[in-house]
Amino acid sequence: MAFVFSLVTFVDMDILSFSFIIPVFDRPEEVRELLESFVNLEGNFNYEIVIIEDGSKDTSEAVINNFKAQLNISYYYKKNSGPGDSRNYGMKKAKGNYFIILDSDVILPANYLTEVDAFLSKTYYDCFGGPDAAHQSFSNLQKAINFSMTSFITTGGIRGGKQQVEDFQPRSFNMGLSKKAFIDSGGFGKIHPGEDPDLSLRLRKLGYKTILIRTAYVYHKRRISWSKFYKQVKRFGLVRPILNLWHPKSKSLMYWFPTLFSLGLIIAVLMSTLGIMLPLYLYVFYFVIAFILAIISSKSITVAIFALLAILVQFFGYGYGFLKSIINITLLRKKPEETFPDLFF
Repeated sequence: MAFVFSLVTFVDMDILSFSFIIPVFDRPEEVRELLESFVNLEGNFNYEIVIIEDGSKDTSEAVINNFKAQLNISYYYKKNSGPGDSRNYGMKKAKGNYFIILDSDVILPANYLTEVDAFLSKTYYDCFGGPDAAHQSFSNLQKAINFSMTSFITTGGIRGGKQQVEDFQPRSFNMGLSKKAFIDSGGFGKIHPGEDPDLSLRLRKLGYKTILIRTAYVYHKRRISWSKFYKQVKRFGLVRPILNLWHPKSKSLMYWFPTLFSLGLIIAVLMSTLGIMLPLYLYVFYFVIAFILAIISSKSITVAIFALLAILVQFFGYGYGFLKSIINITLLRKKPEETFPDLFF
């Protein structure tokens, strides 16, 4: 049973031992940057770093060896089985009682672990998520995509940490999970992407609460191109109806927004050719507001222009993927594993 505020939990809370769980696939330079940020972490905490090489050809072992004198690192190489299974593998090997799961393409601010420890010591949760931010060193494309993925005007601001909420669905680029919650839930499933909200929803069914720690942000580098970004958000759209099928209570009208936004824009453009301009003006107004917010956020006109393109790619990619999945999974009642095998390991 998952009694989050039991006496045992409060006792465990005072002796938190953190294990960072980091799967990696062919990204040694990302691992180098991440480990450099670990070296600069503030505070004197008891933690280990568990890196799982998920069948890489270009391994990170040599990079990791350069940091072993400074950091407590365990390194494991295994056959490729996807990020979810690799995280489970790492958590089984970890020695700590609280796991912090990161993607290899993040960089930690110096106060990251101080913020996590302070929050959990004051208000304990068995699962948390943190937001992502753009570092000053990031490229204009990375900053634009970060704005699109975190802004209130696109995603409600939750990924960007604009509010602190319970029942938050953490994302595995920045996610905390107690050992007890991992054991009770069995960890991540075989779907990808979508393995992180699936885990959050299963934890909720088990009685666990999740939380967004607004101040526990990471710099999420996202080594990505326009085509890769489109493919990524399309897969996010494909996954959501599958999660709704598995977890019916998670359904929400907000998941329709990118699809309706995209279809509405197409209709608005067509109506403008007939002289009906009001719908298109409404979209122009939306993008003007987005442009202003992007300039304020990034202090760059170039990033703001890129941000408008990123919003279009995000909405059309996610919207198309969501609609395609709705038709196949919900209307035609096809099996997800057979219809979209690339989403499963």
